[in-house]
Parts: sequence; structure tokens; C-alpha cells
Amino acid sequence: MTGHILVVGIDGVRLDTLRAARTPHLDAVEAAGWLAGFELSEDAPTLSGPTWASVATGLWPRVHGIHGNVFAGHRLAAFPDVFTTAKRRGFATYVGATWSPLVTTEHGGPLFAAPTRLAYADGHALGHDRADQDVADDAARALGTGGFDAAFVYLGEPDEVAHELGTGPEYTAAVERADRRLGQVLAAVRARPGFAAERWTFLVVTDHGHRDEGGHGGRTRWERTAWLAACGAGIGPQAPTGVSHVSVAPTVLDVLGQDLRHESHLAGVSLLVHRPAAPSAAVAAVPAPAGV
Repeated sequence: MTGHILVVGIDGVRLDTLRAARTPHLDAVEAAGWLAGFELSEDAPTLSGPTWASVATGLWPRVHGIHGNVFAGHRLAAFPDVFTTAKRRGFATYVGATWSPLVTTEHGGPLFAAPTRLAYADGHALGHDRADQDVADDAARALGTGGFDAAFVYLGEPDEVAHELGTGPEYTAAVERADRRLGQVLAAVRARPGFAAERWTFLVVTDHGHRDEGGHGGRTRWERTAWLAACGAGIGPQAPTGVSHVSVAPTVLDVLGQDLRHESHLAGVSLLVHRPAAPSAAVAAVPAPAGV
């Protein structure tokens, strides 16, 4: 039996900042499932391009060929993003993003080649706060009413603020705004007329962290530490071993009912631990935080 999956990627969120910030919506995801920190692969610098490509393809940089923020030399034709794979197999997919290489030809992209519906807001042209909000608004409308099987929503403001201002109060505020946008999209999914009979799995993931003064690409503790949170259908109460960026793609395919024995090229394994026997037992709504 197939389900639905929403993956929210929030760029450049340090785990220690996340723990100190007020993030009730991500806290609710963790309370309904788990949140796990992990160390980035040493296969590439701690940059957005390689890590989001690993999220999207389920492969390490040495295979997908993206080692920096310019995607020249990629092998995406041979190893496409999982949402393109899902669409080719008849599933409806949604991608919303504010960083151009993810969804345009700039810098050798796109990473996500051909979703059923694409929402793009240029963070550099519009400002990253506004662009993230535009994408969150579109995602809430589309996922709240449309028939999408798999979705990826990217929010980039925290990373940009850290680059410009470091990891102080402005950065924490940007992380909290990202959490509110996460909550907006989750609320729209919960409000779907058929949600009670649907089987939704939710993943939230960051790509890398930052140095105190802002910036990344090295191997200091907070640059190399990422995290992934999960809840919903098939997600157990504790994180499985081996959680990493390459866990996302096989989880997407597993939620969609694809036989992972035919996906042996993937570097990671699915995060699902079970599938409920009936829709009524599928997944309680991600709890809405009190007072938010």
C-alpha cells in the first residue's frame, strides 16, 4: 500500500542553534517520531551542492558527481533525483525551492529535473525571507488541496543569514522563521479533507552547519554536523542506526511502495520500520504545538 511523503529541507541549520531556538513545529515532529544528528560524509566539502544532491539521489558525491556548488560534471542523467524517478513511475511530485541550482540551469543545475509541479522564488532577487515565504505559501496551497504523492520543500534563509551575519541572534531568528514556515506547510497537509485516511510520512533535514562567524566548507564540529527529523506513517519512536543524507531517497521510494530490492545502487536504507495495516492506523496528525 502506497503513502505520501513530504520532505522539508532547511539549509544551513546548526544543531546547537536548533536546540536553543524556539521551534515548536519541529519539536512536534520530533515528539511524534525522532530527531537524529549525524556527521557529513567526508566525500566532499561541507557545502550545499553535494549534500542536497545526496539527499535527492540517495548517493554519495563520488557517485552523483557533485562536489561543490557548481554542478559541472554531475551524473544526474544516470542517477536522477528520487522525485524524477517517482514521476517516471507515475507518481505526482512537488518541488518548491529558493536556491537556483536546485531547480534551474544556473550553475549546472537543475538537481530536481522535472517535478509535476515546481515552485521557484529567487532568494537573491527577492530577498531570502520573502522568497522562503513565497515557496511556503505555494507549498501550503498545493499540498493542502492537490493530489501529490511526494514533495520536497526547500527553505534557504537561515544559511544566507549565517553567511552575512554569523550565527548570532539574527541567525536564530531566521531558524525560527523557517520553523513557522514548516508549521504552515504541515498544517495545510493536516487540513486536507482526506488526511485521516491518507498515510503521510514527514522528514525534515538540513544539509550542513556553520562556523560561529558564519560560513562552511570545512570540518569543524558545527560545520560537519547535520540532522534529520522524521515522524508519521512507518516511522518508529527512535532513530534507526545509520541515519544520513542518503537515507532520504530510499525512504521516499519505500513510502511510495517501491520494492527497494530493485534499488540496490542506493547508498542508504529506508527509515521506515513498519507499515500500518489499515489507513485508520496510519498516522495521527503531527500534533499542533499548544499556543502557536
